[in-house]
Amino acid sequence: MGSTAPREAETVLHLSGITKRFGPLVANDAISLSLRRGEVVALLGENGAGKTTLMNILFGHYTADEGQIEAFGAALPPGDPNAALAAGIGMVHQHFTLADQMTVLENIVLGTRPLWSFNLGKAAARAKIRKLASDYGLDVEPDRIITELSVGERQRVEILKALYREARILILDEPTAVLTPMETDALFATLKKLVSAGLSVIFISHKLGEVQSVSDRVVVLRGGKLAGERRTSDATRRELAELMVGGQLPVNEIGPSTPGAVLFELKGVSTDVTGGAALRQVSMQLRGGEITGLAGISGNGQAALAALIAGTLGNREGEIVVHGEAVRHWSPRAALDRGLGRIPEDRHATGMIGDMSVSENVISEAYRSPRFSRLGFLDWAAAATFAGDIIKAYDVKCPSPEARVRLLSGGNMQKLILGRALDGDPDIILASQPTRGLDVGAVAYVHARLIEARDRGAAVLLISEDLDEIQTLSDRILVIHRGRLSKPSLRGELSVMELGELMAGHGVEEGTDHET
Repeated sequence: MGSTAPREAETVLHLSGITKRFGPLVANDAISLSLRRGEVVALLGENGAGKTTLMNILFGHYTADEGQIEAFGAALPPGDPNAALAAGIGMVHQHFTLADQMTVLENIVLGTRPLWSFNLGKAAARAKIRKLASDYGLDVEPDRIITELSVGERQRVEILKALYREARILILDEPTAVLTPMETDALFATLKKLVSAGLSVIFISHKLGEVQSVSDRVVVLRGGKLAGERRTSDATRRELAELMVGGQLPVNEIGPSTPGAVLFELKGVSTDVTGGAALRQVSMQLRGGEITGLAGISGNGQAALAALIAGTLGNREGEIVVHGEAVRHWSPRAALDRGLGRIPEDRHATGMIGDMSVSENVISEAYRSPRFSRLGFLDWAAAATFAGDIIKAYDVKCPSPEARVRLLSGGNMQKLILGRALDGDPDIILASQPTRGLDVGAVAYVHARLIEARDRGAAVLLISEDLDEIQTLSDRILVIHRGRLSKPSLRGELSVMELGELMAGHGVEEGTDHET
């Protein structure tokens, strides 16, 4: 898709000297960039580099302390989302802003008419939505309820919201972070059609391969400053990565594993449905000194398996065995007491509580222990010291242990979760989508910590929809399809194509009852 916009095309957007401070933190430092008609500019940078802050200033959610913005030759009033919308700027956030119990149509027209209007013009709106969906490959039924939609369909609704309001500039914030490979391909096909029609796109991402395939130019931020700008066709992936991190990218070496005893085992386990497919007669073993990778298309039972291991979902049948002992009452507390370290799939919904402090979050799974509790009272000094230790050890960019977690970037939140999960060297580690939405530097850091845990003898279950991650880290690989597991394979034994076939269900049914 890249390099389609002519260099002499009209400049539709210009940001000049944008600076934004949050107390002593300078999130954006005199950043300038431009965007041409029919161009895709990728905004690249590590977690906390200032990308989302800059786009929130553009869209009017924040007001810049210095600098100005021009859209289509006119100054854009600061701090006014309505002015941004009126100027033709639309934004699709990484975390969707949809009303779950309303229809697709109601979500799209919400805010386009006065609340007291008796005529919502649903027939005309429905026709317009269907035409936009047809023109740009955004197939979704206007009368479906949002809760019935897949993640990919919800993203289509967000894009349709922007197009319905006649957006001429579209900001996409980490648009592929929660999409399957197939949904990502569908999104890129839509972007190609939009750009061909003259729409301009700012594409915020951490994924260098996607940036290279979708963009015309790349603007790199580092530490809140403009680190560099390149024509995509002229830049290598390594060059972009080094611009992001400010030096050479760390390379993790993973040697052969030395599998030990079985530390966690499922025997013929079935569950009820939760967040996708239920587990059906699943048997698996996690051995110390080994990373077991679980691949699969989203919604095929990964959520149920993670919830079962974490103790938040019970098994309807079958047996859970921990350290060689069958467990009758498995719960989150039992899991933690028996040495489970948990890295949950969604750091916002189940990993952290945004309005609580860093200290409160990092002790949330151990606040009753003598380490943090004295005679029934929390020892806040001990909590702050522990939080400070994690901040230092895991290089978390955060003002203090008392800072609200919601103010941190996704990568820094993930580092806090990692520090909490790996504290005390747990024997069993559940790492569910541990690098989703992270930049290349943060990904390398998380991988290094998981490899360290394996090498000291922990049993690691890595659940990921990133096949590269699965193939790179896993000593053994399982594939899940509709709640059933494939036969295990060793690292390098199966190609991406063969794993893809298993993810589509070919061969999984036969492998379910084999020892893993």
